[in-house]
Amino acid sequence: MTQTILVTGATGFIASRLIPRLLAAGYTVRCLARRPERLKGRAWYPKVETFAGDVTRPETLSSALKGVSAAYYLIHSMSAGRSYDFVDRQSARDFAQAAKTAGLEHIIYLGGLADPREPGLAMHLKSRLESGSALREAGVPVTEFHAGVIVGPGSVSFEMIRFIMEQFPVLLGPSWLYHRSQPIAASNVLDFLLAALSTPACHDRIIELGSQETMTYLEVMARYAQIRGLKRILLPVPPIVPVGLMAFLIARLTPVRQSYALPLVKGLQNDSLVLDRTPLSLFPAIELLDYTSAVQRALAETHPAEMERIWLDQDQDAIEIKHEGMFIDYRRAKLAAESGVVFSAVQRLANSPLRVGLIGLFEVDFLGENTLRLKVIQKIPGNAWLEWKVTPSGGGTLLEQTVFFAPKGLPGFLGWYLLNPLYRWSFVRLLKRLTIGL
Repeated sequence: MTQTILVTGATGFIASRLIPRLLAAGYTVRCLARRPERLKGRAWYPKVETFAGDVTRPETLSSALKGVSAAYYLIHSMSAGRSYDFVDRQSARDFAQAAKTAGLEHIIYLGGLADPREPGLAMHLKSRLESGSALREAGVPVTEFHAGVIVGPGSVSFEMIRFIMEQFPVLLGPSWLYHRSQPIAASNVLDFLLAALSTPACHDRIIELGSQETMTYLEVMARYAQIRGLKRILLPVPPIVPVGLMAFLIARLTPVRQSYALPLVKGLQNDSLVLDRTPLSLFPAIELLDYTSAVQRALAETHPAEMERIWLDQDQDAIEIKHEGMFIDYRRAKLAAESGVVFSAVQRLANSPLRVGLIGLFEVDFLGENTLRLKVIQKIPGNAWLEWKVTPSGGGTLLEQTVFFAPKGLPGFLGWYLLNPLYRWSFVRLLKRLTIGL
């Protein structure tokens, strides 16, 4: 009989990439989310069961846990404000008790990597460790993974590094950037999370995850710039810049929200190192990527075909966001025409000498039954794509147009920022050009 696995935090970075792996491995996947309708834009949504539930409201958990053999606890509460550490602990405690009542055999948890004995441990790291302890209180076997900097598109820590290093030729960093870390590839984290389901020996174990390389945070950032071919000057300075100001700037210049940026910046004031590698021997088939390989893989996955389309969660007709190393401009229109007619118009537009405003010529990147994606031939440093998707909807057609731009270095970012009003006009003009006459 196929095992049913519950995944909490299904809209999050790790969970949304773990779910396809679980499905490919033959598991039945059940997703818990406060608003399951936000998952409808994910490619794997039709293949999973969804339940509305909130770990801060334990009375909502029993139906989702019924018939489940194991659960992934991939939740944190940093966005809850100053008391998020209390919310984290209580939520983990309540979830574990609900899991015990439901007869769960295994909880798999991903927390932060830190030495609990370190004085002055940042609250978000302390909270992640305490959440693991709270999960164990009910007596359900728990596998607790600890990871520091996770390298992959969509990882908060990696996106913070990526956007900062791309935009700043000279970076003034506090001296606590000399604290050490052992970054790990997102693909390796997923390897361990999946393998835990079929490794009974990892029950009731704490397993620290990190590459073999020990690097300062300053070296982590410098290596990224080197891999990207960016000349950067990193100047450590005394820690006189207020942490709150740094978090504010990060929230404005990267995809990281300020509620996340503040605790993450504070966490840089602690080492994040694997203290005991012995438990890693429980997973001999997993080969750890080095940091350079992890970054190269993340850069290769910075592509429209690879990314999680979180902007579809918002169900809006026009959205502009920063996500997975890109600027995204998404627009949609509902048309009365049949989908076949609309897609034919899309193809004709793509085959014409396409010049609208600042949008230049293209080459076909992907052509499917209802999707056409074009690679932009441009002069601004970076990579860009234009994609249209056509879907039957309520007797008519939903036409979705998405522009993806992954800038390289400061010139790429400046090109997008300075010309954004003209770009926006071009994108609107493109959509109107398609809809006229349909």
